[in-house]
Amino acid sequence: MLFARTGRRPGRIPPRYAAYYSPDAIDAATAVNLAILLHRLARADPGRTGVFLGAAPWKDWGRLAADAAGLARGFRERLGLAPGDRVALVMTNAPEYAEVLLAAWWAGLAAVPVNAKLHPREVAYILGHSGARAVFATPDWMQAIAQAVADLAPAPFVVEAGSADYRALVAEPIPVTEVDENALAWLFYTSGTTGRPKGAMLSHANLRAMGHGYLDDVDTVTPAHCLLHAAPMSHGSGLYLVPYLMAGAAQVIPESGGFDAAEVFALAGHHRGIGMFAAPTIVRRLVEHAAAASPALEGLRTIVYGGGPMYVADLLRALDVMGPRFAQIYGQGESPMTITSLPRCIVNERDHPRFLERIASVGLPQHCVQVVVRDDSGRDLPAGEVGEICVRGKVVTAGYWTDPAATAKALRDGWLWTGDLGSFDEEGYLTLKDRSKDLIISGGSNIYPREVEEALLAHPGVAEVSVVGRKDAEWGEAVVAFVVARGAPPAVADLDAHCLGAIARFKRPKEYRFVAELPKNNYGKVLKTELRALLGLT
Repeated sequence: MLFARTGRRPGRIPPRYAAYYSPDAIDAATAVNLAILLHRLARADPGRTGVFLGAAPWKDWGRLAADAAGLARGFRERLGLAPGDRVALVMTNAPEYAEVLLAAWWAGLAAVPVNAKLHPREVAYILGHSGARAVFATPDWMQAIAQAVADLAPAPFVVEAGSADYRALVAEPIPVTEVDENALAWLFYTSGTTGRPKGAMLSHANLRAMGHGYLDDVDTVTPAHCLLHAAPMSHGSGLYLVPYLMAGAAQVIPESGGFDAAEVFALAGHHRGIGMFAAPTIVRRLVEHAAAASPALEGLRTIVYGGGPMYVADLLRALDVMGPRFAQIYGQGESPMTITSLPRCIVNERDHPRFLERIASVGLPQHCVQVVVRDDSGRDLPAGEVGEICVRGKVVTAGYWTDPAATAKALRDGWLWTGDLGSFDEEGYLTLKDRSKDLIISGGSNIYPREVEEALLAHPGVAEVSVVGRKDAEWGEAVVAFVVARGAPPAVADLDAHCLGAIARFKRPKEYRFVAELPKNNYGKVLKTELRALLGLT
């Protein structure tokens, strides 16, 4: 049990691989390649477990680096891939995910992680749009991938992760490939809730800056800690791999390949120092399970929430049930994990006079970026005024893959215009109001759906809520609230009275629709486009 808990055993680099981990193998050009993070761990501590599958060690740093370097040769020589080519990962969470990702970087290739919960037609679009030369898939995706690539020319290589064909690709290791710091490392496809997804181009420099931002502003990580991938590795959870590699901390892949609350708490009873990313939906499920089952929490160190609105009522309950384990990140695929943050010390500072205002915000700008709020003309707005959030810094994407029009719209004079509306307070905390497209204008007044949602969630009969606008002949738009009740639906008059006690009269919903559940994408974000469709607005 001691070995399984610590993941540490004596080890050394196999002699046949030693040349690839010597100081002479590193120069200024290869040092910018993110694969160097693994290279250094293999030199410094080869016998420490780098990847766990559940509670069991999968590979130590030395073995992982040797196999990633050997897989990199297989990419280059057996598949004929050249630096800059794209390798797609259509995989549920699996230990091979980390290995393929690191091998791609080792070979100078760009990774295209694809959400494994998409429809095969959506996956086919991403594979074609990215021009992926190879696709690695978990067994559950092999049949669908064969169909997805059937019409692509040239057809990419398709390899089942962990199969005999996969293992046959591992050849003699090669040195880490020299890359420019601005070379494409990760092609991050947006969730595509409106229209076709776009591929944000993230370079080695972008991801390195992101990793430093996490360690500087969000959480302290040491080799004694580990990262639990309960959320999809194709998005937030996979990106967290970078700062944890920087710190020498292990990766833990659940045996289920995804999120299961009971499994998370079981792993927290085995590993120590667990950190994980969780969308607010996942946080709520963890809290519900913890409240019902009272599991041991000692191994669960940090839960970073993001990717959607965390309402104050939900966070207060999470703190009550699970304690001071929560931190927040606000970012986008175009500025991954890195716009603002609320570290645990602030989230848990209940005696601060502005505690509720602070946890309703998304925190302070991270040190590696500049963040401003601007009006439509590009004028910087003072504290208290609402405008579009803009960010610039080393972490921001250079643009969208083969989409100059979208790039020009989002990036102006080095600034990323996020499409999110927000305002700063006098202390520098940023509060999100909504996506610009979700703003409701009624009778000439701006109404931010989140403000109405926050008010309704404070009602004991409301479990979940999402607010959208519908056309109104008199007011231009009217507020509609889709409500998931906690038990029997509360009376509309009761909800109205509750809103009038919390927000201005013109902001209260003109209509309430009670639904069994809210439509959400695979990351837990509510699909307001589908709610609008129910109103006949799309």
